[in-house]
Amino acid sequence: MKKIILNKGKDKAAWQLHPWIFSGAIASSVGEPSNGDIVSVYNQADEFIAYGMFNGNSRVAVRLLEWDPKKEINEAWWRMRVGKSVNNRLTLLNEHNNTVRLIFAEADFLPGLIVDKYADYISIQVHSVGIERVKGILVDELVQLLKPIGVYERSDLKSREYEGLADDNASRYGQTPPEFVDIVENGIHYQVNIVEGQKSGFYCDQRENRAITARYAKGKKVLDCFCYSGGFTLNALREGAVSVTSVDSSALAIETLINNVKNNGFELSKHQAVQSDVNKYLRELGEQGEKFDLIVLDPPKYAPSRSALEKASRAYKDLNRRGLMLLNSGGLLATYSCSGAMDIDTFKQVIAWAALDAGKEIQFIYQYCQPEDHPVRASFPESEYLKGLLVRVL
Repeated sequence: MKKIILNKGKDKAAWQLHPWIFSGAIASSVGEPSNGDIVSVYNQADEFIAYGMFNGNSRVAVRLLEWDPKKEINEAWWRMRVGKSVNNRLTLLNEHNNTVRLIFAEADFLPGLIVDKYADYISIQVHSVGIERVKGILVDELVQLLKPIGVYERSDLKSREYEGLADDNASRYGQTPPEFVDIVENGIHYQVNIVEGQKSGFYCDQRENRAITARYAKGKKVLDCFCYSGGFTLNALREGAVSVTSVDSSALAIETLINNVKNNGFELSKHQAVQSDVNKYLRELGEQGEKFDLIVLDPPKYAPSRSALEKASRAYKDLNRRGLMLLNSGGLLATYSCSGAMDIDTFKQVIAWAALDAGKEIQFIYQYCQPEDHPVRASFPESEYLKGLLVRVL
């Protein structure tokens, strides 16, 4: 097997089971590994550390897979890893929930692979060249385990560019998903566009947070920002909100949301869908003197890396300031960040600054996190990305 030798002092994280070896940590290689090859990683004392997938084009030059030198990275190993990940999620699937993240990349020891189950369809995303090589095996194992109607690949990702991979969207098994697939989450039906929707088609990482937030919606006037297909909106309507205004810049998201409201039989008179830039719309609401009892802010990733954190913090602060100014006394703000570079303490500080600028006194009354099908691997803290706060305005 081809070999990677690390610089002196650059092996600590790898010994501690962190899955990334950065290019600057590599001293030399033996056997001229090609991109996607399985390599063995050693330190300067010629001690074996782990097996991993090599890519000389990427800043993360090796994605580590296995630390036991007696185990071989072969077809059986890949199938074993897929099976373990799937089995760990089976308890989440029932008549009230048929949508789940089956594989969460590094957190499930499968770096560069995302797999979501949407009813009888599976959506996959491939982020790394090593996973690209064994994609056929992984898809076959998913099919053997779950017997889906179809498996569709949605690999149109910026990260693939860094891996030297082109976008690749295509059916990998069975039937291509129809324009809309009906799924159930928390007992609510959603129409999911797997082929053209955002990410892999849906955001199942907010499943539990939607239900928790909706507990506060009864009798309340609700504003759901960055609503996408209506996760927070639909849960709020079911729990008895007197009105919900849903805002998103995507025409497809708004169209899907409206269909979801109708398909669940909720009162159309209680719902207003608005296609608009959220920050612009919040400014307009402020100028009109509008007030709400519960506001949800679930924006896209503002900080894709630590270098973007300062700029992102300003964006989060401005967004939350506008939201806080639209709340009645005693109102609640459910605010989220999916930026892995922003930890919960920094996020709390940003919200505190936003409240200060808005002239509001606030309390943090609940702290949200990602659900169990998005586990946080102890040796890979970067897998903890979703955090949120429920804020009360005094």
